[in-house]
Amino acid sequence: MIAGTITPVLAAQLDVRLNPDKNDAIVNMRYQRTIFIEYDEGGEIADFLRNKEFKTSFHADRNNNGVISLMNKLNQKLLDEGSVTRIKYLDVEYDAHLTGRNLNASIDYKINLIATIENFLMRSYSDNSPALVDISWRGLSAGDPVIINTQEFGEVEINMPISFISDNVSDVHDLLSKTDAMSLLSEPIINADGIKAQPLTNWHFLFDPTGINVDAATFGLADEISGFVVSSFTMGESSIREGRQVEKVFERIINLDKEYAVRSIESADSGNVFVVGFAAVDEVEGSEVFGVSPQSPDGYATTSTGGFPVMIIYGMAGIAGIGAVAILFFSNRQLKKEAGQGQQGIDPSLLKARSTSSEAGGYQTVRGEAYVADEGNQPTDEKKNNKGSMPKGWKP
Repeated sequence: MIAGTITPVLAAQLDVRLNPDKNDAIVNMRYQRTIFIEYDEGGEIADFLRNKEFKTSFHADRNNNGVISLMNKLNQKLLDEGSVTRIKYLDVEYDAHLTGRNLNASIDYKINLIATIENFLMRSYSDNSPALVDISWRGLSAGDPVIINTQEFGEVEINMPISFISDNVSDVHDLLSKTDAMSLLSEPIINADGIKAQPLTNWHFLFDPTGINVDAATFGLADEISGFVVSSFTMGESSIREGRQVEKVFERIINLDKEYAVRSIESADSGNVFVVGFAAVDEVEGSEVFGVSPQSPDGYATTSTGGFPVMIIYGMAGIAGIGAVAILFFSNRQLKKEAGQGQQGIDPSLLKARSTSSEAGGYQTVRGEAYVADEGNQPTDEKKNNKGSMPKGWKP
């Protein structure tokens, strides 16, 4: 059951592949938001933004002091929440783009955190127990301003939407600072609390044994999962488990010299977590973890959330087959029953023709008529006399 619409404006999006046999993993965490400032009635803000364009874009690596500071903030938050996982390295990609139009201006914010995490393996696999993998770290968020030092733009604050406006259109910042739109424009962009808040039991689960097939390479599997079974957990779709996922829209109507609308738009959070091995959701001391085994349990055959039994799948296929046979059987009976009951015409071999042109005058034309040539329908002598002579060569 899917509701809502798909838009290109994403909130927080998580992508990661975890292998319990490795000590680290690469996490891609993307944050996106769009701010609209609408000025249908014109005004001062319209004069400052109309037909204007500003853009700030850069990449900062793990050697940047601002990136190191952000990494420390994220690690402290993980520690406070009881996670054993730590960020080892962090890279930051930032892009903000303001486009001014006749009736409104939009500001698109994109932040991509590329984090190398470690210590997510809480216990290694043994014959008697599965490996335990920490996943409670997935809500990477920062609530404070984040300042990154860049060569091209100097110091850039990336976490608060109002900062980009202040750096590029200070007059608009001064006008907005007098209104309650500031609360909307000061909401942190680096916020994945929605991913953390969605319990893993609500995520969509798929178990794929393709990696252990001898011809797995033909499926284009990545090297890190080739030779293994893979479990995937995804969130962000509208379903009975997760509920209806809709855009997050917040709006403020402000009155200065004119009335303006400031609107913040994000889509629902989404996540993709791939785990090498058969993973089951568990809990350790209040934190969600994956219990991971190299192979699925004996007799387990499922590819969907909730341990959907394979016998039910086969049973549904069998019922569908029986239904198809029944439809064919009854259709055949109905065709036989209706045989000979359709519309009946006259056998063309019984039709005969005669000329009628003599009735229209004294000259011959190609006019004529047809009749069924049996005893009951053959023309009598009286009819012949009334309607003229029969054409030459006609035989009853």
